[in-house]
Amino acid sequence: MADDLRGKRPLSPFMIGPYYRPQITSMTSIANRIAGTGLGVAAILVVWWFLAAATSADSFATADGVITSFLGDLVMVVSAWALWYHALAGLRHLYWDSGRGLEIETAERLGIVVIVASVAMTILTVLAV
Repeated sequence: MADDLRGKRPLSPFMIGPYYRPQITSMTSIANRIAGTGLGVAAILVVWWFLAAATSADSFATADGVITSFLGDLVMVVSAWALWYHALAGLRHLYWDSGRGLEIETAERLGIVVIVASVAMTILTVLAV
């Protein structure tokens, strides 16, 4: 039987606008992937700092100057958020793996909780450091 709706449906779920409304669950999934990638980049920066400390005083001064600059501080704060967000989103996924919390309303609520909790934990981390 031929599909009467062929050509009238959107071609891709990524077509934003009248065809597709972004959902909190998809946005938190994308943010989790971005946070994980950002943590890898921040880890490279921290490893560079440690290697510079082990190499020479001049190398360490350069690396320390970069990390303690305004841009370096900004990268570290965003990295702290990414760490908290990635960890909390991982716990949310473990909860889902148990077969619970898969209802749409619950999944959306958990997404909002992860966002709010990661921001709150980042603020507490920055204040503690």
